[in-house]
Amino acid sequence: MRAVELLAKKRDGAALSRAEIEWFVEQYTAGALPDYQAAALLMAICIRGMTREETVDLTLAMAHSGEVLVLHEMLGGYAVDKHSSGGVGDKTTLVVLPLVASCGVPVAKMSGRGLGFSGGTLDKLESIAGYDVNLSTERFETLAKTNGIVLSGQTHDLAPADGQLYALRDVTATVPSLPLIASSIMSKKIAAGADGIVLDVKMGTGAFMNSLEDARQLAQTMVDIGTDAGRDMIAVISDMNQPLGQAVGNALEVAEAIETLHGGGPDDFRAHCLEIAGYMLRLAGQGARWTDAEAVRELLIRQLHNDAAFDKFRLLAEAQGGDVRLVDHPRRLPQAAHQEILYAAEAGFIGQVSALDIANAAFELGAGREKKGDPIDLAVGVRVHVKVGDLIAQGAPLVTLYANDETRLERSRALAAGAIAVQDSAVDPLPLFYDVLCGP
Repeated sequence: MRAVELLAKKRDGAALSRAEIEWFVEQYTAGALPDYQAAALLMAICIRGMTREETVDLTLAMAHSGEVLVLHEMLGGYAVDKHSSGGVGDKTTLVVLPLVASCGVPVAKMSGRGLGFSGGTLDKLESIAGYDVNLSTERFETLAKTNGIVLSGQTHDLAPADGQLYALRDVTATVPSLPLIASSIMSKKIAAGADGIVLDVKMGTGAFMNSLEDARQLAQTMVDIGTDAGRDMIAVISDMNQPLGQAVGNALEVAEAIETLHGGGPDDFRAHCLEIAGYMLRLAGQGARWTDAEAVRELLIRQLHNDAAFDKFRLLAEAQGGDVRLVDHPRRLPQAAHQEILYAAEAGFIGQVSALDIANAAFELGAGREKKGDPIDLAVGVRVHVKVGDLIAQGAPLVTLYANDETRLERSRALAAGAIAVQDSAVDPLPLFYDVLCGP
């Protein structure tokens, strides 16, 4: 094959064959194709799109470009995984994984770091001193078998083609392409080896997909990919027009997750975690159990209130080298030197809590990174005390800013204050979820 022939074919809107896609991925991963030809194909895909078959073929080719785990062999049974498209205050994995594991369903997950307004799951976990996110495949497998729960970073051998292509997309304006987004996400999920996958696709001002239509299209594409690849799939579309929970910032989010694992935490965040965990149990049950949604919810609530889920999180942290004193006493997690509360200038109803502005306020304080490798201040962030629809009094606290550098406060303060709108007329609360899509 010749790369230029593939470029011309996709440029003209024709579909690439499985053999052509596999050849392209193999050659580029091996360094046999130059970046300029790969970039040209990515741009052609971005403009012309891909068929369902092409998208599946691309996903599987990237998934098989490196090591492919078989989790049901590793765990001795059906393996279930989750993925979130990211969001403001989204610390769901920290609660959902131990919650599901406490019900007897082993979970072995690989997560990533954050790029943008706040850290990713790995950055949050590193708020727990000593927590090792860099596990070998052998250590990952051992902990999964021994404890029924493990959570680490993605190995370099897992879907390496995706890592190379994503880096190229990032600098060639080809990131916002539906088939490329979907195949990037699903190639890692398939390579990670789960039998069933629950996708949490965010929609709103604080999400990559701003509209419900775009979020639904992405969710359906990923469900289709997973289904065609032989996986059981459920996707939910959830709201990200306001932060999830209250805390936005790494150590702050870990503390909120621990509070939730004890049966507390913000109502919206706890309800969100119960929903996602319920779908994971539904897949793991494979029609034989956990079919009654209300009974599953009652079980999960019990696992929070009796500390069974917390005990699994504690075991997770301890097994991966984390200082469990910080888990037992979250006040020992990294703490910011300065706190500042912003109060409501007037009474009324909360009409807006802009997730994007809150995210940027946290970023200004140092909670996120602009480019890979940038340091993160684990202690800083924002706590939001109100939700859309709340009725508040004059002088009520709106947000608390946590800073280690007072010079960063001014810009953060302006963003946080501008994120919240108070109005005279009543406002309906925002829904947690908009839709659920299932594979056949």
